[in-house]
Amino acid sequence: MKNTRTAQDILQLARGFMESRLLLTAAELNLFTLLDEAPATAAALAGRLPADLRGLTILLDALAAMGLMMKTPDGAYRPASDAAVYLNEKSPQSVLPMVLHANSLWKSWSSLTTKVTGSEPFAIPPAEIRSAEEIQAFIGAMHVVGLPMARQIVKAVAIENARNLIDVGGASGTYTIAFLSAAPYMRATLFDRPAVIDLARERLAAEGLISRVRLVAGDFYTDELPGGHDLALVSAIIHQNGPAQNVDLFRKVCRALVSGGRIIIRDHIMAPDRVTPEEGAFFAVNMLVNTQAGSTYTFAEIRSWLEEAGFVNVRLVQTGSRMDGLIEAAVP
Repeated sequence: MKNTRTAQDILQLARGFMESRLLLTAAELNLFTLLDEAPATAAALAGRLPADLRGLTILLDALAAMGLMMKTPDGAYRPASDAAVYLNEKSPQSVLPMVLHANSLWKSWSSLTTKVTGSEPFAIPPAEIRSAEEIQAFIGAMHVVGLPMARQIVKAVAIENARNLIDVGGASGTYTIAFLSAAPYMRATLFDRPAVIDLARERLAAEGLISRVRLVAGDFYTDELPGGHDLALVSAIIHQNGPAQNVDLFRKVCRALVSGGRIIIRDHIMAPDRVTPEEGAFFAVNMLVNTQAGSTYTFAEIRSWLEEAGFVNVRLVQTGSRMDGLIEAAVP
């Protein structure tokens, strides 16, 4: 096969971190919020932060070169319109908390070489989200990003005969909302840690769905799941686990379902060669540097764990490139 990359392409890959670092630093300093509210020169903004004038000027000019900032003839900066929508912390469409989460990954990804060589034992990375307000903002950003995909996932799943959903690790209810909105006859149990349940209650109430949802606080690693359901969703969870953890989780889900009930797994589903989808291969690296045993898995691996846990009729519903692969299995 003929090589298609040039030397310049390779160098561009090596320098790809530069644009990312510029965005992450701007997010750390909350520049998009500050300048969207009040455009300012670098000198004026340096006094407000405070910041070093030389450093701030160079950063803002680089952001303008990227198209994330606009610079007026008199030297004032303001966010580009699309940057303001997604990076102003007060915007309802803000994904700033997720950008800050990406910033927290910078340190763990920088340890990749030692993880690959095994020269550094795994240590749980320090939590990047500390306050209740930050947790709420992060989950809110996940909802903004996740709801369109959730609606697509629901369309791909046969839900006509399902009446009682359990959303395992359901966070603020993004997928519960999508399922209940598509199926007026359905009720749901949302199971997640206590700190998240209040956020789910608030969001579900705002959607007018709280009367159809039972909120149960717990930890699926240590607690049993409530039973009596005919559909279970395990969304974006199995990648953070090793094989034994996934078998244990699937057994708990199996016990939470009635005979004939189904489990739906949403995650990266890797091709047998583990190279595609590309995003899944990259996400496996993220799990290498941030979890004890997590990775992304093939259909064959996930099928074997489901069957070991007691499920039958395991089938691949769809593959995808954006963590939208789906696997379905049934309880005998």
